[in-house]
Amino acid sequence: MTNKQKNIIPSSYFDVHGGFEKGVDAVVEEIAQVYLKDDIPWTVGYSGGKDSTTALQLVWLALQKLGTDQTHKPVYVISTDTLVENPIVAAWVGNSLKKMQTEAEIQGLPIISHRLTPELPDSYWVNLIGRGYPAPRQKFRWCTERLKIRPANRFISSVVDKYGETLLILGTRKSESTARARTMERHEKGRVAAKISPNASLSNSFIYTPIEDWGNDDVWLFLLEKLNPWGQDNMELFSMYKGATEGGECPLVVSSGTPSCGDSRFGCWVCTLVEKDKSMQAMIHNDEEKQWMSPLLKIRSEIDFRSMPEGADRHLRDYRRMNGRVQLFHGRPIPGPYKQDFREHLLHRLLETQALVRKTGPSYVRDLSLIQLEEMEEIRRIWVVEKYEMEDSLPRIYEGAMGEKYPGRRLNDGAIFGDQEMKLLRKLCGENSNQYEMLRELLSIESSHKLAMKRTGMFKSLQGAIERNFYTDESDAIERAREHQKNLIPLVE
Repeated sequence: MTNKQKNIIPSSYFDVHGGFEKGVDAVVEEIAQVYLKDDIPWTVGYSGGKDSTTALQLVWLALQKLGTDQTHKPVYVISTDTLVENPIVAAWVGNSLKKMQTEAEIQGLPIISHRLTPELPDSYWVNLIGRGYPAPRQKFRWCTERLKIRPANRFISSVVDKYGETLLILGTRKSESTARARTMERHEKGRVAAKISPNASLSNSFIYTPIEDWGNDDVWLFLLEKLNPWGQDNMELFSMYKGATEGGECPLVVSSGTPSCGDSRFGCWVCTLVEKDKSMQAMIHNDEEKQWMSPLLKIRSEIDFRSMPEGADRHLRDYRRMNGRVQLFHGRPIPGPYKQDFREHLLHRLLETQALVRKTGPSYVRDLSLIQLEEMEEIRRIWVVEKYEMEDSLPRIYEGAMGEKYPGRRLNDGAIFGDQEMKLLRKLCGENSNQYEMLRELLSIESSHKLAMKRTGMFKSLQGAIERNFYTDESDAIERAREHQKNLIPLVE
């Protein structure tokens, strides 16, 4: 912690407030009074990490103190599962949500837990393998909004739609980082009450941060001194932190907005926004039982452009953008989505790893799914319908990697061209991949319109297919794009 951070909060919250028990009692009483003040329902953000666990435990203690006669409004506990979370953390959070729901019902508390996931079109694999989005990077960080922000905001908006308002409780602390402290201090100017600020992202919602002045040691002291009220063992949480740390204690982070100790973080196992997943590497190094996660790190390295010889994944991506156009920047084409062969390779590697983990890993991962069937069905639809990849290769890839029959339906059962016809077409086109893709797309468009009473839009689609693929090769496309630029932009003399 820097000197600036030390000046933000006292060395110990409890020392300033008369000791541990008095400090905890004061926070619990504060939370109880905020709860009684109005009829606005609460939403608690729970990531499974130490800060969100602390905030939720304090809320739970406040509700217990009030008793069933005074707990008059719902408290929703929401946790966002990106579907690519570190499997150990995902299992921990999922088990915790189940336990807290059961225990809340037994204790008669108005706590309702919710596991939130991205909508199918927003899922990581649908975008990476299906649409061919390149692995996230700082200049194209497409994952956070889709995987984390949208699911939470959808739920919060639904609560606002039903009740008119909601109070969002977060375990945010000023001592997490200097940047975090500055952000919180900036929001303090618009506060409607102590520790309560308007939510800048969503109207009619407010943010309450009950442990904003706590230090890191205060959080751990509380978790290790106070029993978890829904039955989870906080010592296991502490052990998970230790196991994910390369020397010394660091935070467990399961949301991109939560800062961490150095570069250590805990979140999506496929994350390419960090140089390497130190937390997963530490877990594997510190616990022999977790060696089964090693293949996951290998997949991550395959999509991390920094690990590639050229330092970029340009050679894996189409020279055309997603809309089929060639766009130049300093005379070079801006790379578009991943090519078909690399997308198919990634799916095979992912399923191959899934099969390996299920076969060789411990009993608790024998049913682990690195990718959901619904995601594969959407990927297959995108490949065949949107990208005109008539080969319908996904079932074949699945069966080759998993060694079992594909459980989904085949999209091309009624197709006029099968595997043999497509292989023949590719052979006839030789090395000219553009010609093959153009003919394949033209055939697909014609096939999709063959039963239509009116072929509205067919000729426009055919024209688009020709415009995207008429180039002799990539060099021809680049040269034509350069000529087009010259005609549009006068040369400076």
